[in-house]
Amino acid sequence: MKNSITHHASRQLCFLLLTACAFSAHARITKIVIDEVKPFAAAESGGVATEQIAGRAFGEIDPTSRVNRIINDIQFINDKDGKVRYVATFVITKPVDSKQSSGLLWHEVPNRGLKRPNVIAERANGDIDLTSAWQGDNSGATAVRAYAGVDQPHWLQLPIAKQLDGSPITGNVLARIVNKSGPASQPLIIQSNPVPYKPNTLDTQKSKLVSRVGESTRGEVIGETEIASADWAWAKCDANNPFPGTSDATQICLKNGFDASKLYQVVFPSDDAYALGVGFAAWRDVGTFFKTAKTDDAGTPNPIANLVSHSIGRGVSQSGNFLRGWLHLGFNQNEAGKQVHDGLWPIIAGRRIALNFRWAQPDGVLELYQAGSEGPQWWLPHPDPVRGIRSIGLLDRCQATRTCPKIMEHFGSAEVWALKLTPEWIGTDAKKDLPLPSNVRRYYIASSAHGGGAGGFNTSLPGVALPAQPPTCPGNNYGSAIYPANPVPHTETVNALRVHFRNWVMRNVAPPPSQWPKLSNKTLVPANKTAIGFPTLKQLRSTAPEIDFIMPVIDYDWGEGFNAADGSGVISRTPPSIKQVLPMYAPKVDGDGNEYGGVPVVLLDAPLGTYMGWNITAGGARPFHQGQICNYVGGMIPFAKTAQERQSNSDPRPSLEERYVNHEGYVEAVKKATTRAIRAGFLLKDDANRLINEAQESKVLK
Repeated sequence: MKNSITHHASRQLCFLLLTACAFSAHARITKIVIDEVKPFAAAESGGVATEQIAGRAFGEIDPTSRVNRIINDIQFINDKDGKVRYVATFVITKPVDSKQSSGLLWHEVPNRGLKRPNVIAERANGDIDLTSAWQGDNSGATAVRAYAGVDQPHWLQLPIAKQLDGSPITGNVLARIVNKSGPASQPLIIQSNPVPYKPNTLDTQKSKLVSRVGESTRGEVIGETEIASADWAWAKCDANNPFPGTSDATQICLKNGFDASKLYQVVFPSDDAYALGVGFAAWRDVGTFFKTAKTDDAGTPNPIANLVSHSIGRGVSQSGNFLRGWLHLGFNQNEAGKQVHDGLWPIIAGRRIALNFRWAQPDGVLELYQAGSEGPQWWLPHPDPVRGIRSIGLLDRCQATRTCPKIMEHFGSAEVWALKLTPEWIGTDAKKDLPLPSNVRRYYIASSAHGGGAGGFNTSLPGVALPAQPPTCPGNNYGSAIYPANPVPHTETVNALRVHFRNWVMRNVAPPPSQWPKLSNKTLVPANKTAIGFPTLKQLRSTAPEIDFIMPVIDYDWGEGFNAADGSGVISRTPPSIKQVLPMYAPKVDGDGNEYGGVPVVLLDAPLGTYMGWNITAGGARPFHQGQICNYVGGMIPFAKTAQERQSNSDPRPSLEERYVNHEGYVEAVKKATTRAIRAGFLLKDDANRLINEAQESKVLK
C-alpha cells in the first residue's frame, strides 16, 4: 500500500528537502469573520450585560517550525507556498462594557463539536469565554459552514493528506456495528456519530466483515465468523428494498440481516487521511490571536483586544483528554516561542486524545480497539517498563521551553472504572504513587459518575423523583443500565474549584492540597470486590465487581509506524493485536460501599445509599454487553428506611432510621457535612446554604 513505512519515510525526506529554504513566519490567524452577535440579558449574567460573538477564523501554519513538525502528515498538506491552512469556528462570550471585564479568558475545547455551556458566575465576574474548533474529522460533517452562528457546532476545516504528486494516501480503517437487528442496513458509528472515513471502493472483496458472539473487557474474542463478501454490500436496504439494496458508502447491508446478539466489525480501505493533528495548532493559534492580537491582517478588530491578562484552557471528558495531549506535544508554546495559556483545567479526563496519527478516531470512548491510553499519562518523567517505553512525562516539552501552565484536574469514580484512569496515578507497574509537580493540583470526587450526578436528596430515595427509565450506557448503541443513576454531584465542588483556580492563576493564591486515593495509605487497591471491600448486597450479584469487571488499559500493537510515546504516526495494523492487559486499581470502600480518598462532598458525608462509579449493563433488546460494566455510567443502591426493612433484605448497611433517627437528624448531618466541606475549601457558603435548604425540604425520613 502507498502508506508503507518505507514510502512514508521517503516522503518525509522529500518534504524536508523541498522546505529547507522555505520562508518562515509565525503561524497566525490571518482573517476573522464575525457572523453573528447575540446579547445575553443582564439578568442571565449576574447583572453584567453580556454578548456572544460567533464567526470563523482563517489560519495558516508554517510546517517547518519546530513546534509544528510533530503534527502527523503535515508534510502532505501544505499549499504551493509551503503553508498549511485551515478554518476554525469560534464563539466569544464577553461583557458588553469592556470596563466590566475581569481580565480572565476561559478558552474552551468543544466536545464533539458542542461548546460547553457558559457559567453564570463567570459572566457575573466579567470573565470572557472563548470556544474554538479543533476536531477536523467532524464525525462525517467535514465542511465548516459559510455562516457560523452562536448556537452551531464547532468544526475545523483542514486538508486531507495526499502524496506530493496528488495521489491519495491509502490505509485501513476499522468500524463496528453493535446491538442492531433486522433486515435494514446499518451505519458505521463511533460513540454516537458517523465514522468520518469512507471506503475507497464498494467492492466488498477489498474489505473484511466479521461477526462476534462476545468480547471480554480484556479484549478476548468469542465466536468470530467471517461473512462472505457475497453476503453483504456497501448499501442502503430494508424490508422494502432488500439485499443488495442501493449503493451507499456509509452503510452495510447484510443478506441475512443483523442479529442483535452479535457485534459486527468491518475493516476497509480509505483515502480520507485527515491530518487531524492540525487541530492542536488551530486551537493554540486561535487562543493566541484573541488573547494578544489587536486586528487581523485586513484590519478587522479583535473584539476582545487588550481585555485579557490571564487565560485558562478548559475541557471536559474528550475535551480534557485533548488538553493533556495538546500540552504533552508542546502546543502551549506558539510559533513565536511564547506561552499560550497560564492555566489548564482538564476535567474528568485521565488520558490523552487519540488525534495525532493517521486514521485516528477521536470520537471514541475506549471501547475495544480504540486508542488513547498509549504512552505516559502521568505528569513527571516515569519509566514504563511494562510497555517498554522510556522514562517520560506529559510536562517534558513545556518544562524544556518554560511554558508549563498551572494545572488543575479532578475526577470521579467512573474515570477509574471505565475510563482507565489509575495508571496516571501509579504507573503501569502499579508499584508506587507517582508524585505531582508543584504546578499541578489533583482532586478526586469519590463514588461519583462521569461529570457528576443530578444532586439533591430525593434522588437517593426509592421511588421518589427517579426517572422512569434506567440510564443509558454511553457509547456505540451500548445498552441500558440495571441500577438507577448515581446522583452524587460535582457541581458544588467545581464551583469551589473554579474560585480557587481563578485566584491561583490571577493572584498566585495556592488552592487546597491535592487529594486522591493512594497506594501509600491503602485507599487504592486492586480493582475487585474482595480487595476494595465491597459489601454483599441482595440487590447486586454477589460477586460484583469481579476481577475482570473494570475496563483495563490494553497494550495494543498498532504497527511499527506508530509512536506510542507521543500517540503519533501511522497505524498499519487494523485491528491491532493485544500484547498485554495492565493491572487496574480502584479506591477502597467503607462498609456501605462508598469510596475512601476523595474530597468532602455533602451527599457522601450524609449518605442515603451506596453510590457507585459503575453500573451493570442490562440485556433486553441490546444484549451484546449484558452483565458487563455499563461503560461510564454510575449507579446507586438506596439504604433501607427502617431496620425491619433492612433485615428482611439481609442488608448489612444500617438503615436511614438507624443512622439519622428522623428527618431532623438527617438535616443536622447535612449541616455538619457542609461545615466540613467549607473548612476544607471544597464548598462555597452560598452552595452550603442551598444544600441545607434542600435537605430541609426533602422527603428523607418523612
